[in-house]
Parts: sequence; structure tokens; C-alpha cells
Amino acid sequence: MLRRPSASAPVRRRAALATLAAVVAAPSLAVNLPVDPQWRQTAERVAAAGVPLAELAPDAPDAYTVKRGDTLWGISTLFLRSPWRWPELWGMNLEQIRNPHLIYPGQVLVLERSEGVARLRVAQAVDGAPSATVRLSPRVREELLPDGAIAAIPLHLIAPFLSEAVVFDTDALAAAPRVVAAPEGRVLMSRGENAYVLGDIAELRDWRIFRTAVPLRDPDSGEVLGFEARFVGSAEYVRQGENRPRPDGGFDIVPATFRITGVREEVGVGDRLAPVPTRELASYAPHAPARPLGGRIVSIYGDGLTAGQNQIVALNRGRVDGVERGHVLALWRDGAYVPDATVAGRPLVKLPDERHGTLFVFSVFERVSYALIVAVQNPVRPGDRFSQP
Repeated sequence: MLRRPSASAPVRRRAALATLAAVVAAPSLAVNLPVDPQWRQTAERVAAAGVPLAELAPDAPDAYTVKRGDTLWGISTLFLRSPWRWPELWGMNLEQIRNPHLIYPGQVLVLERSEGVARLRVAQAVDGAPSATVRLSPRVREELLPDGAIAAIPLHLIAPFLSEAVVFDTDALAAAPRVVAAPEGRVLMSRGENAYVLGDIAELRDWRIFRTAVPLRDPDSGEVLGFEARFVGSAEYVRQGENRPRPDGGFDIVPATFRITGVREEVGVGDRLAPVPTRELASYAPHAPARPLGGRIVSIYGDGLTAGQNQIVALNRGRVDGVERGHVLALWRDGAYVPDATVAGRPLVKLPDERHGTLFVFSVFERVSYALIVAVQNPVRPGDRFSQP
């Protein structure tokens, strides 16, 4: 029964939303991100030895001037065969590149080749940027970072999914506030219309609306790994609900009022609400898994049967499997079975699996992760395999 908030109501609401918030919250911004010891160890090793010329990209430039709109991923691709190996780019000149967290437009990166190895130095610093400082840890931003640094990967590719692509467990979504009615007896609501909501509602302004979650099943075992909630739209809190006394001594339950502020599709009775996480974005340091990691694509985000570059896929591995934000993974296509025409009976021969793409993990849940397809040669399908690069 809905009651007026008491002195302990905010505490109860926070406790009720804790589980929900844990699975939907976007990663927070690390303002002073420390240098990971592993990154520094790599940098020191490379700084001492240089990068073998064989590890450079075939057409690595002698010099490159950093521009607005550049990303760390793109710049690393210019110099190295594997763009996630940014500590090696940093380590080419550890004396000049002391902090691996930012890189600035206007800086000139010069590639020096000598005695079979390559080293990178900074030939010019821009106004306002620390002299001879290149910070190379990825961050995700639509624009330049506050101090003028460039982004790691284009924010627009993943920003919508940081709030919209969410994996719940069954209890979390079932306990979330629900839309119970619309004005004038309507069943569907659009942008600008009100929705009436019952449930344990914190007085937060911005909320997201989800439809019934669908199970994500492991392609190998068939086990349910989590439940993907379908993003419907967004809403803002307008007015709290109440228990309104009646003359007969009972109470009328009056729902809270929300205004629909955006829709992916029309909002319906029974849809569920979850708070919008703080719009802060974490650092995404591209790196390979520290130990062998493999699995399969569970599904293509959205309604597609296949996916291509810059689309999102769900993986059947998550936090419990050691998956981390920033992990770079290789995509594999199973080798086809073909008849061997060189012998009688034409027995089937299975061709080798072929690597055909790269994934970038940006959101990790307990047993499922979401990854961006950053490069691919063939359409990606559920069941395709991934591994460490």
C-alpha cells in the first residue's frame, strides 16, 4: 500500500533501488586515472629496446600532426599493426611521454627508425598543453576533453548504449516501478504525454523506460545468462504519488506522475522504469585479456540477424569470466565443410577457422558483456566465436 514518505523513506528507497542501480549504472569518470603498473612495465620494456620495425603498420608515417577529431585508436592504427597496443606507442619514448592519459591536437608525433627498431618522439607541443607530454590512455568523449585532449574512440558509437543496453536479472526488473495507466484511458503514450507509475520511486528527475526483458541464452549450453531489457524511452519525474484518505476511512492509491521526454517506441502500460545513471564516462584503455578468454556471440543488439562494423553484440562472457571494459577481442568465423574433390567419395573436409574482425568491450555485466564491432570483414552472426587477440 502506497504511503506518504516518512523520515526513513529516502533510506528505504535507496535500499530498494540499490540492486537495480548496480546493474544499470554507467561507469564513472576517473579524473586522475593512475598509470597501471602493467602499462608502465610494458612502456619501460619498449622504451629500453624500441619497437621492432616488423610491429609497425606497413605504411606508418614518419610524422603525424594530431588533429581535432582524432582518436587514440586511430592514431595507434597509423603507427602499429594492433591499435590496442598503445603502451608500446607510449613506451617508444618514455622520457618524453611520461603520462599515458591524454594527447593533444597540434602535437607532432615523429617516428624514428634506427638499427631495426622504432621510437616515437614529440616534436612540438601546442599552446596550453604541457610541453612534451602525450597522454595515451583512452577516454570516450564526443568532443575534446576539458584540457583539450582528444578522445580514445568516437563517443557517438557507444554513448547511446551506455544507458540503453542493459542486462537485468529477473528480480531487479520485476521489482522496478511500473506504468499502470495513461491519461484518458489510453494504452500507449508518446513524447510529451504523462504516464502514471506505481512502485518504490526515488525522487530523481531522469528515468529510462524498459519493456519486458528477454532471456539471453548461452549458444553452447542453452543456459540463461541474463535478461536483456528492451529500451523504450525516457521520462522525467513530475509529481509523487500518495495514499489519499477517503471518507469511509480507507485510502485511494494515487500513482506518481511522469512525463515522457523521449521514445524509441510508444510507451505502454506495464513498462518498467529505472533511474538514468549519472552521465559520466569511464576511461577505456584498450588491452588484451591477461589470460586466455574465449566464447561466442549471444545476440545482435536490436532486431538484426547479422551485424557489421560499429554495431553492438552481446557476448556470453562477463565479469565472472574475467571480462573487463576495454578488452579487445578477435572475431572468428567457423571454417566451412567442403567436399574433397581429389579423392573418391568426396569426403567432407572442415576448413580452418578464419579471423575476420575485432571487438571492443565497453559494458560488462555479471555473465554477459556488450562489445562494439570496430572492424569486420564478413557479417557477424549469433554463435560466432571470439578469443583473445
